[in-house]
Amino acid sequence: MPHKFFLCVLLMLTLTHFSIAQDGGQAGGNGAGAGSFGSDQNSLNAAESFRIAVEAYNRFAFNESILTLEQALFYKPGEPLILDWLGRAYYRSGMENIALRQWQAATEAYGAAPESVLIGSRIESVRARMSLFSSLSGQRPFVEIGHFSGVTDDGVPRFKTPTEVLPLDDGSAWIVCYGSNEIVRLDVNGIVRQRERGPLTGFDRPYALVRGLDGRLYLSEFRGGRVSVLSPEGAWLSSFGGKGIGDGQLSGPSSLAVDEEGYIYVTEFGNRRVSKFSPDGVFIHNFASRTQDFQGLKAPTGIAAINGIIYVACSVAKSIYMFDKNGMYLGILTAQGLTAPESIKLYGENQLLVTDTKRILLVDLQTTIINELTAPGNSRVRLTGAQLDINNNLLAADFSSNEVTVLAPLDEISSGLFVQIDRVVSSGFPVVTVEVNVQDSRRRPVVGLDQSNFILSDRGRPVQNQVFLGAGSKSETVDVSVLFERSPAASRLKDEFEAAIRDIKAGLRGNIASMVSAGADPVHERFNTNNPATLAQAARTGAVAYTDRWRFDLGLRLAAGDLLPLSKKRAVLFVTTGDLGPLAFEQYSLNDLASYLANNGIVFNAIIVGGSRAGDDIKYLCDVTGGAAFPLYRRQGIVQDLQKLNSVPSGTYILSFTSGQDAGSFKNIEAEVYLLERSGRDSLGYF
Repeated sequence: MPHKFFLCVLLMLTLTHFSIAQDGGQAGGNGAGAGSFGSDQNSLNAAESFRIAVEAYNRFAFNESILTLEQALFYKPGEPLILDWLGRAYYRSGMENIALRQWQAATEAYGAAPESVLIGSRIESVRARMSLFSSLSGQRPFVEIGHFSGVTDDGVPRFKTPTEVLPLDDGSAWIVCYGSNEIVRLDVNGIVRQRERGPLTGFDRPYALVRGLDGRLYLSEFRGGRVSVLSPEGAWLSSFGGKGIGDGQLSGPSSLAVDEEGYIYVTEFGNRRVSKFSPDGVFIHNFASRTQDFQGLKAPTGIAAINGIIYVACSVAKSIYMFDKNGMYLGILTAQGLTAPESIKLYGENQLLVTDTKRILLVDLQTTIINELTAPGNSRVRLTGAQLDINNNLLAADFSSNEVTVLAPLDEISSGLFVQIDRVVSSGFPVVTVEVNVQDSRRRPVVGLDQSNFILSDRGRPVQNQVFLGAGSKSETVDVSVLFERSPAASRLKDEFEAAIRDIKAGLRGNIASMVSAGADPVHERFNTNNPATLAQAARTGAVAYTDRWRFDLGLRLAAGDLLPLSKKRAVLFVTTGDLGPLAFEQYSLNDLASYLANNGIVFNAIIVGGSRAGDDIKYLCDVTGGAAFPLYRRQGIVQDLQKLNSVPSGTYILSFTSGQDAGSFKNIEAEVYLLERSGRDSLGYF
């Protein structure tokens, strides 16, 4: 819907709200100043300022909206509706402490009205999120929030004896089902969305599933002695291996790993070794048998390939061994603290996630310290595989209990979901469209929800004909703003800046919406995406001078602001030496910038030039927003990282319903969202 019409709707909402209150109607609660503007000159001035502020807010001019709302409060002090909107504007602008003060004042003005309870809940959620902001990388205990049984409550089989999970970007996950010889895709609610049983002869005791660099899936078949190659969507394509003890043959293939070059590593329980194959299944070599330096694997289970090192778990030796990519034995990572390790996966940047039969552990790759992440405690438990899904839940395959256990960080359970109604479109009244944004306690979008996760209420009553129209995460378009550092150090790396923009243009499957040079006064660069010369000029020289007084904060705000009215998938690409300089946070703090990006669904990524490393502040912005920092020059290049931008998660959902209210009355829409043990809600008025 055009913004102009939406602004008219909001203006009508506002004026109707005021007039109802003036006539004695129940516009917004019983507290002092709860929507009662009156007809005096100050009230009229407040109403006009509020109208202008709403227009500014909805064209994403949050600073202008804040100034005008403050003006409205000058004319009408303590008006809770203005205070609530002022809090929303500060929140979207990244200034959360000030937003909390406005919302607190609004709750006091509303008194015992229902609006006060809803805003109070919002205050608690934001405060909880802020308290978590400084500890993103810390270890947190996980607790069970649900489980998906192999048999439904009605006795209908879902799957049998799961051994592994492979989470997907859309919130669903493949479950490898050893007992029923299939892989099954479950959504976030545990509903079966897809089954794949392989070729005509079927899978033969499938055990583990991994994704290759090109998107294809590799599935080990324990009894079949082979690895099946599947399409990215799960359809069977081919297989390699075959039962036996010779080169290229497999006996009891179990866990799989893919390294940075796409090579596949298979642990063989029967042959007590590891076999290496090319992405197309061509045998390379095998290793980890008994040698003079190595006692050999007794019962190889999990395997992981990380930064050129191959980690292999042995359940009998209760150890994790290390090898290089050529199979040379490097030593023991850990030989203490494990019971019977099964699957091992990379967790974060330098930890292993280890399923250790009845518990899930984190092993630090640098210190080898082992920490217990969770211990389900059921005596029948046998965990054979676990991974984090896109919603930061741990999905654990429980072979003995025939279920997939869902676990989440304890602090996120207590905080619940953060739900915002971004806008209401009523141009087709009585059919009304609602955009709802759902995030977790750390500002990350919650992905994979559907109709069953939402309950809309129209002025306190369930809506009629609620229809789920779609999710932002399914959008195929990603919009990007490129931000260039203009420091003296950057001036000596113009060739690398030009190389970066070439790689961005070549690897990005989306749109370059803008380019910004962060000088002393950041500006937009002129360019034509179809003209490489203009891209190179913008990257090399730019429209501002290189200076040690360059401003990262203002540049980032300018680049991010360009993305606000565009697609639901959006990201900033910052080309930098890794050092933000002395004036990086002169006007906006690091937390303000992080909040601004996260609260508007913008992912921050950094491309590091000059052979340096990203500073902690850059890593922090990446962590908070779900982005990454990566060097320009490395063996695998940056194309894969750029292509990942198309998988940027979005927590925006669009629903519609048929309103049962009169066309001329003031209405209120409330959205409640439920996902397993977590929930959240928001409310917004419309006319």
